[in-house]
Amino acid sequence: MSDNEKILVIKQLIDGARESLNAAAQMINQVTGGTDLVHEKASHIPHAEVSAESAERVVEGIFDGQHMIDAESKVYTVPANYASKSKLIEGDKLKLVITKDGKFIYKQTGPIARKRVVGKIIKDEASQEFRAEAEGHIYHVLVASITYFKGQEGDEIVLLVPEGPPTKWAAVENIIKAESQSSTATETKIV
Repeated sequence: MSDNEKILVIKQLIDGARESLNAAAQMINQVTGGTDLVHEKASHIPHAEVSAESAERVVEGIFDGQHMIDAESKVYTVPANYASKSKLIEGDKLKLVITKDGKFIYKQTGPIARKRVVGKIIKDEASQEFRAEAEGHIYHVLVASITYFKGQEGDEIVLLVPEGPPTKWAAVENIIKAESQSSTATETKIV
């Protein structure tokens, strides 16, 4: 088989894989009754660019709560500390620059419309991971955010979420300690 024939076969395999991924996404949407906002938005982003003079690669994608998804559904891990400090929410547009020495530099380029909601920190019984319950919905939250604010189960939590229908993930804006935890001062009796 010639190189041109191999390239043609590889392109056909890639196209087949894309069709399979799209079919799987549609099935998920049918089962869950909603659209996959992240993958839908990511599919409209231009493909990665490589700068010839600096050998840097630029990739754009959509934040899914933990990762960046590019137009080809490739997943890039976003450092939890960056996502937490930047208060990224599901649907935000990101740009990733991969330097020639392999360093990943993320930048938020398109924040989506957000709103604040107040809820409580809860623990998922099965996984023992922290979640946030607000407005009748349970959100995944980054552990780095809960740890940074020293959050515990029962604390009040201020979240940033996309406007519109509920998503899986929310960003932690702040935590208000529960009454019993914030008043830990003890009285001293002088004799």
